[in-house]
Amino acid sequence: MYLTQGLRRAQQIRPAGGSTVFRTRRRTWTETTERVARIAGGLAAAGVRRGDRIAILALNSDHYYELMYAIPWLGAAMVPVNTRLAAPEIQYILEDAGACALFIDGAMKGHLPLLAGRMPTVKAVFYLDDDEPPEGVKPFEELVSAPALEDAGAGGDTLAGLFYTGGTTGKSKGVMLSHNNLVWNAMNAIAGIYFDSETTYIHSGPMFHLADGASTFGVTACGGVHVFVPRFDPVDCLEMIQREKVTHGQYVPTMINMLANHPRVREYDVSSLRYILYGASPMPEGVLRKALEIFPGCQFIHAYGMTEAAPILTLLPPRYTTLDGPYAGRIKSCGLAAHTAELKIVDENRREVPRGTTGEVAARGPMMMLGYWNKPGETAAVLENGWYYSGDAAYMDEEGFVFIVDRLKDMIISGGENVYSAEVENAISLMPGVAEVAVIGIPDARWGETIHAVIVPRQGASLTAEGVIAHCRSQIAGYKCPRSVEFRDSPLPLSGAGKVLKRELREPFWKGYDKRVN
Repeated sequence: MYLTQGLRRAQQIRPAGGSTVFRTRRRTWTETTERVARIAGGLAAAGVRRGDRIAILALNSDHYYELMYAIPWLGAAMVPVNTRLAAPEIQYILEDAGACALFIDGAMKGHLPLLAGRMPTVKAVFYLDDDEPPEGVKPFEELVSAPALEDAGAGGDTLAGLFYTGGTTGKSKGVMLSHNNLVWNAMNAIAGIYFDSETTYIHSGPMFHLADGASTFGVTACGGVHVFVPRFDPVDCLEMIQREKVTHGQYVPTMINMLANHPRVREYDVSSLRYILYGASPMPEGVLRKALEIFPGCQFIHAYGMTEAAPILTLLPPRYTTLDGPYAGRIKSCGLAAHTAELKIVDENRREVPRGTTGEVAARGPMMMLGYWNKPGETAAVLENGWYYSGDAAYMDEEGFVFIVDRLKDMIISGGENVYSAEVENAISLMPGVAEVAVIGIPDARWGETIHAVIVPRQGASLTAEGVIAHCRSQIAGYKCPRSVEFRDSPLPLSGAGKVLKRELREPFWKGYDKRVN
């Protein structure tokens, strides 16, 4: 399997069909394929060779999309970089990957002075936007003017990309994904997210994140249309959904919360939306209830996975995202194993546990990573006999539905009892007036750790710690309820993938401790 096959198929079956829409710019599949071949030719003329790594640090655009195919067309490997990283973190990734070229846009060009002289492997920097590039940076369209290059035919287990994990627990790791990994994942997306040639997909989540990448390659293989907004903004998304009659979108729960509760949401015609994929963090039930109300003609699909799985492991069919009827009761599940994934739940000795028992998610399949770039020790720690051990806590019921409980590292032990923060967060999210919530463990002399909730109230809401705790007691066992509550006016800190950075929330409470458990 090779990534460019999907692009070739789209051009073959829909040569005059729309391929990309960015601002006022529209292209067909014939135009896009021809541009990809010329960009690859321009890269080759600039000295990029098969097997080289090429970094992309930019917001969403059609140019970003074209690079995601031109790089494998040449036989090189892409390195999408998180746009929320600081210059030292970017420098680390460029050095670790040995990137020979860097693509950057206007929103990210401010990093260039900070990176000057600190990118020893980068031989050329290209500018993705249409305005005047910074000094010493080559314009993107210069590549497009090159003669078309024949597809190198790279595929199979050849490295297609290095996708760096968020780095929330230390130095980022480059996840090595092959052509086979990404194509098999695209097939899972097509089957489970219902992509077809009539799909119009909006790229509103960051394109550096593989949650969006799964749809990139799947929609292309179907010959659907890609619509881009530079970054997630509720109004921009709503306007584009209305203008382009978008059928599919992908959002993390924090984004769905912002869309569903935006004061102008009812001004827009969003009736074209057929499916919204959500994942990357647990969906609070309160947020999902609101989304079902605001988008009644849309079906919601819960996905679970990780970068190491390219990324989809499970999908919850939309009929189970319901509060009533014969399919009710599965709404808190992240679904069933994707078509090419095999899952099991294991104990600390990596032995499979009985159904209904909480343990660690283990998975294998053709979409599973090759390993971590230049980190054989860390690779061996999570890959064993073909199985990947995720570090995520979950249980599986008798019918194969997986229920994520938490990251194992987010487990709180209070008075000898295990408490999983996701369960507490879900309970608090159901309380009227709660906009955002995160639950962490903080040190306590008596109990070892106690449960602390950090809440961002909705505008105008009047919440008290006593009220929150009383609400929790009506939803979950007493030992799981917060012992303290903190209210914030500003949003919770998020990673580039939209996950709450609990490390930042924990830090003030654990100063002076040599470990983060008590």
